[in-house]
Amino acid sequence: MSVEKKEPRQPCCSKLKLFLFSMSFVGFAKAFQGSYMKSSITQIERRFDIPSSFIGVIDGSFEIGNLLVIAFVSYFGAKMHRPRLIGAGCLIMALGSFLTALPHFFQGLYKYETTISHSSEANGTETILPCLNNESRPQGDDLPSAETQTECEKVAGSSLWVYVFLGNMLRGFGETPVMPLGLSYLDDFAKKENTAFYLAFIQTVTILGPMFGFMLGSFCAKLYVDIGAVDLDTITINHKDSRWVGAWWLGFLLTGAVMLLAGIPFWFLPRSLPKQEKSPDNKSADAQEGEQDTFITMDSSKSPPSEKQEPVTMAALAKDFLPSLRRLFSNTIYLLIILTNLVQVNGFIGLITFKPKFIEQTYGQSQSKAIFMIGILNLPAVALGIITGGFVMKRFKLNVLGAAKICIAASFFSFCLLLSQYFVHCGNIHVAGLTVSYQGEPEVSYQEQSLLSQCNSGCSCSLKHWDPVCSNNGLTYASPCLAGCQSSTGVGKELVYQNCTCVGDAHLPAANRSAVLGQCPHQDSCDHMFKIYMGLSVLGAFISACGATPGYVILLRSIQPDLKSLSLGMQTLIARTLGGIPPPIYFGALIDGTCLKWGVKRCGGRGACRLYDSNAFRSRFLGLVYGLYSLSYVLSAMLFNRLAHRHRQEAIQNQAKDMEQEAGSNVNGPAAIVKCKENLDKETTI
Repeated sequence: MSVEKKEPRQPCCSKLKLFLFSMSFVGFAKAFQGSYMKSSITQIERRFDIPSSFIGVIDGSFEIGNLLVIAFVSYFGAKMHRPRLIGAGCLIMALGSFLTALPHFFQGLYKYETTISHSSEANGTETILPCLNNESRPQGDDLPSAETQTECEKVAGSSLWVYVFLGNMLRGFGETPVMPLGLSYLDDFAKKENTAFYLAFIQTVTILGPMFGFMLGSFCAKLYVDIGAVDLDTITINHKDSRWVGAWWLGFLLTGAVMLLAGIPFWFLPRSLPKQEKSPDNKSADAQEGEQDTFITMDSSKSPPSEKQEPVTMAALAKDFLPSLRRLFSNTIYLLIILTNLVQVNGFIGLITFKPKFIEQTYGQSQSKAIFMIGILNLPAVALGIITGGFVMKRFKLNVLGAAKICIAASFFSFCLLLSQYFVHCGNIHVAGLTVSYQGEPEVSYQEQSLLSQCNSGCSCSLKHWDPVCSNNGLTYASPCLAGCQSSTGVGKELVYQNCTCVGDAHLPAANRSAVLGQCPHQDSCDHMFKIYMGLSVLGAFISACGATPGYVILLRSIQPDLKSLSLGMQTLIARTLGGIPPPIYFGALIDGTCLKWGVKRCGGRGACRLYDSNAFRSRFLGLVYGLYSLSYVLSAMLFNRLAHRHRQEAIQNQAKDMEQEAGSNVNGPAAIVKCKENLDKETTI
C-alpha cells in the first residue's frame, strides 16, 4: 500500500516545482519584453518623429490590450485549464513582439534632419557651405510641395507606427492570464506559510528581466537603426545626438524568441496540482518531506464527493460573475488597496517611462548610458529589496497588519530619497538663442525668432531644423548657419566649421572662431551630480521594493479564498487601465510643454523634441511624481486604520470563542462572554 502511494507522489511534487520555475521564467520573459519596450520609447519617438504625448498613447496600448479581456480571463480562467491559458498567452505575447519590429522592414532608410548644403570638388573632397545668402540658398528646402506631400509620407512610412501600437496591444492581450491565474494557481496548491517565499522567488527572478531588458536596450541604442544597410562612415551624428536612432527593432526580435520559449512548459502541466500539507512538528525531516506530498486530487477515487471536479458551463459561470464582483467590491479593505495601488502605479509608470529622457536632459548623459545605468544599478537593487521583504515576512511570520507596516514604512522612506533628488541637478546646456543669449547671458526662450542675431543676419538660415555645433567658446548653436560659419574642413564626423561670425570677437583669427559637430557637453560638475543622483535612486529603489511582497500578501489575505483569482485580475485590470494608460500620456504632454526646439519631419510638420528646458522639465516631471505619491500615503493611512480595526475585531472574536469553550467549567464565564461581546460591538461601531 505504501509503495502504491509513493509512486504518484514524487512526480506530482516535481510538477509543483516545475510550475514555480516556469512561472519565474515567464515572469522574467514578460519583464524582459516590457522593460525593453520602455527603454526603446525614445528611439521609437525619434524614428517616427512623434511628440512625447503621442508616444505615451503607443506605450499605453499594452494596457488597452489588458483592458479588453482581463476581467473575463481572470474569472473564467480560474475555472479552466490555467497552465494552458498561460501558455497561449505567452504565444500571443511573442507574436506581438514580432509585429512591433515589423515596421523597420517596410520603412526606408532613416534620414535625419540637417541644414548642410553640399558641393563636390574636383579632387573628390567635400566642401560644406553652411552659411548661404538669399540668392544661393535653394528654394523650398524646408517643406515639400503639395504635389509630393503624399508620396513623401508614403516613402517615409510615417503611418507605420500603427504596427508598433498593435504589436504592443497584442502583448498586453497575451499577458492577461499570466499573473492572475499563475499566482492563484500557486497559492491554491502551496503551503500557506510558503506563499510569501514563493512570491518573493518569482518576483526576484522576474526583476532580472528588466535588468537584461534595459541592458539590451542600451546595447541596441548604440547601434545605428539601419546597421548593415548604410555605410556608417557617412553618418555625421553619434549616439549622443538627439537625432540619433538606435536599432530599436532588433531587441523586439530577441524578446519575442525568449517569450516563445518561456511558454512551452505550460502546455505540459496538469490542470491541478497536489496540495502541500503542513507536517506535524514531531516528525523527522525525511518524514515531513514524504508527507508534504499528501494531497487530495480532483480525480482521486478516495476524494470526498464535495471535492470532485464537476463540469461547469459558461452560462453557469456568467450567472455567478456579477454576484462575485459585488462581493469583491463590498470589501472596504480591498477598495482601499486598489485606490492606493492605482495612485502609486500612476507615479511609477510616469517615472519609469521618461526616466531615461530625464537623465539625458538633466545630466547630459546619452540615452544608451542612461538606460544601461538603470538596468545595471537600479534593478538589482529592486531584486534585493523584493527578496529582503519576502525573507522578513517569512522570518518573523508577520500577519497582515505587520505587512502593512512594512509597506508604509518602505514607501515613506523611499519617497524622502526621491524628494532629495530634486536638489541634485545641473543647469541648462548653453544654446545660443534658446537657453542663453548670443552674448552668453542666461535667457530661456521658447520663440524661434530668438535664434536670429545680428551676427548671422547675413545668412539665410532655416529656423526649423536642428543640426547643432559646439563652438570653442563653449556655446552650442542650433546649426552651423546660425553660428555664422563661412567654411569648413574635413568630412563626416570630423567636420570642423571655421570663420564663424557668431563665435567670439570678430577681430579674432578665423581659426579661433570655429565649431565642431554636436552640442557642447554639460559642465564638469554635472558628472558628479549624476553619481549622487544614481546613488539616491538606487537606495530608494531598494527600500521601495522591500514593500512589494508584503503588499501581495495583504491583498491575498484580505479577500475570500474563492475570489483570489478575480481580485488579482480586477486589481490588474484597474491598474492597467487607469494606472498604465493615462500616465505616459499626461506625463508626456507635461514634458512637451518644456520643449525649446522641435524637430522637423521629413515631409514637414513638427517632429520629436530636440532640446528641453531642463529646469522646467525637472520641476514639472518630479513635481507630478511627488504629488501622486503624497496622495497615495493619505490612502495608505486610511488602509492601515481599517486593517488595525479589523485586527482588533478578530482578536475580540477569538477571545470570545475561547471563553465560550471554557464557560462550562467557569462560573464567571457567561458574564465574561457578555463583556467581550460588548467590546466587539463598540469596535464595530467605531
